[in-house]
Amino acid sequence: MLTQTRPIEIVSRDYWFKIVGFLQQHWALVDEAPDQDGCRVHFLGDSTGVFDGLAFPTAAAAAAALERNGFARLSGDPKAQGFLPAPPPPFLEGSHPNGRIYSSGRCWR
Repeated sequence: MLTQTRPIEIVSRDYWFKIVGFLQQHWALVDEAPDQDGCRVHFLGDSTGVFDGLAFPTAAAAAAALERNGFARLSGDPKAQGFLPAPPPPFLEGSHPNGRIYSSGRCWR
């Protein structure tokens, strides 16, 4: 279960997904970071809670890392679009029961 608190502004709606268990997905949105160099990947659960994030120098580097870690772009998968509802905004700061699983490196290569 995710705990949710303050709103997180995410501009992108180009969803990436990874099926992590029975009826459970992790979602990612890649946002350009105008106040910083590069971009940020926000990781969400099905309930719109943002539970982790990673910074990348470019959106292309973020996309390559997402693919390497088992994520797929929802817009490129018509079959998944038919049965996976992407979490809608507003996005809220959240937590994951296993902590920051991607930025810690536990579930990221």
